[in-house]
Amino acid sequence: MEEQLAASQTSLDSSLQQVDPLQMSEETRRAADLLADIQAMLELINAAAAESSARTVLLGLGFSMDSLDKPMSSLSGGWRARCDLACALCQSPDVLLLDEPTNFLDLPSIIWLQDYITSLDSVTVVAVTHDRDFADTVADELLILRNHNIETFRGNLSLYEAERLSNQKYLARMKEAQTRQKKHMEQTVQQNITAARRTGDDKKLKQAASRRKKLDERVGLEVSAKGTRFKLNRDLAGYHFTNRAEIEVPAFDPAVRITIPSEPCDLRFPGALVYVEAISYKYPRISAEVLRDVSLTIRLGERVGLAGLNGSGKTTLVSLVMGCGEQSIEISGGTASLAPSKGTITRHSRAKFGRFSQRAVEELELLGRKEPSLTALADLMRTAAGALEEQDARRILGALGLQGSTVSEVSIAALSGGQKVRHALAKILWSPPHLLVLDEVTTHLDSDTILALIVALKAYQGALLVVTHDRFFMRCVVEGENPYMITNQRGVDALDMSSGTDHEEDAEAPRGTVYRLFKGQLKMLEGGMTQYEEIAARASSKLTSR
Repeated sequence: MEEQLAASQTSLDSSLQQVDPLQMSEETRRAADLLADIQAMLELINAAAAESSARTVLLGLGFSMDSLDKPMSSLSGGWRARCDLACALCQSPDVLLLDEPTNFLDLPSIIWLQDYITSLDSVTVVAVTHDRDFADTVADELLILRNHNIETFRGNLSLYEAERLSNQKYLARMKEAQTRQKKHMEQTVQQNITAARRTGDDKKLKQAASRRKKLDERVGLEVSAKGTRFKLNRDLAGYHFTNRAEIEVPAFDPAVRITIPSEPCDLRFPGALVYVEAISYKYPRISAEVLRDVSLTIRLGERVGLAGLNGSGKTTLVSLVMGCGEQSIEISGGTASLAPSKGTITRHSRAKFGRFSQRAVEELELLGRKEPSLTALADLMRTAAGALEEQDARRILGALGLQGSTVSEVSIAALSGGQKVRHALAKILWSPPHLLVLDEVTTHLDSDTILALIVALKAYQGALLVVTHDRFFMRCVVEGENPYMITNQRGVDALDMSSGTDHEEDAEAPRGTVYRLFKGQLKMLEGGMTQYEEIAARASSKLTSR
């Protein structure tokens, strides 16, 4: 390349009289061909609409008009992740791979992304996601990784779970009925053989032997896997002891188990945990108020959900409720340092608050890099400051899914995102707080772990303040819906998943309250998360028209 550059520079410096006409003609032809190829490529990728498409996608993902032309270096990590997602969406691929695309997106942007993906006609989209509602909306086919194999299913996640449970129940009933029938027929044959031997009737002995032969022919699957009538030499090749395939009842994967200490210490006297009265707040050197005239009361055992756009002030409100910044794990009533600009916040003097921050995983990553040899067990025992024995610390970590050598030999830096979430929860829940704040706790968790966490939180006797864009998590934890009742917008009837599980008692749960924070004001949503979804759907339709 350096030689070509030097030759080109020499040609530029020479006079036109020294240039060979044939060489100029050849170079002009090559330049024209190159220009034609580039023009054809630009037309193929519709380059003329590239800027317009990029602006549409960025606006749909929540960027403001003012931020579109700002340098990438000025963006936070979450907004850079959105920009990376926009870069993928703006291309014209045959296959689009999306790994957790809803992370860092608020609900209007998630709904916009759902609509954008479903509108792609000639693109195959492969999405890895823990957001159940998002998966149900965009998926036409599932790839399920189980036992080192990939299963395929035509339909979305809710339909898959519904049909799998229905098939399991059907096969279980069929196997039970055939077992009873086989037992009855065997008893009948044995009685006939006994009677024939007693009377010496060879004819009845032959009849009994014939019935026993038919018994093997009638027990098992009556249809093949393709739905046709079962045929031995076609559907059950090889040597077998029976003439039909045995009925195998499919088993669900072992459920993820999460157990948390559910009962905080006694408060000794009643009262609200937090009483927020007409507070306002603005950051230093910023004239606009982030919060304006906000009032909120949280009592022991209540479930409160906080919904709103990214940047609407949810984290600020949570920090004011806690009385400290995001880095603090817990406080007591009298150690608050963060105060509102106006209004008052009253906290129960004996109440203990715990907070899972949306930056918890990042903080553990920084801690792991700072102390490469620090393990989850050592960090938890250091957090407890001598209040926990090693056996108790292992028990708490094990109940949250961190067990064995993982807690004592693997450094925090080497833990996965989901394992870091479990460790962060252990640091908060080893001494259960009266008010547990969960700020985007589902970001690094898979769907099975989210389900297990929901079940564990339903038994929590303290108060919960939940900040999340995960609609399924909010409906179950705050609004008290049974997570084992599968409902789907795309034609799946309600189906009770609690049958055959250990969570039938979770059908009834107290209903909490969902609030929306918008333009600095906090408003209760009478319709709960359903109402907020409707608001978010209307907002998503306006994102690209700004």
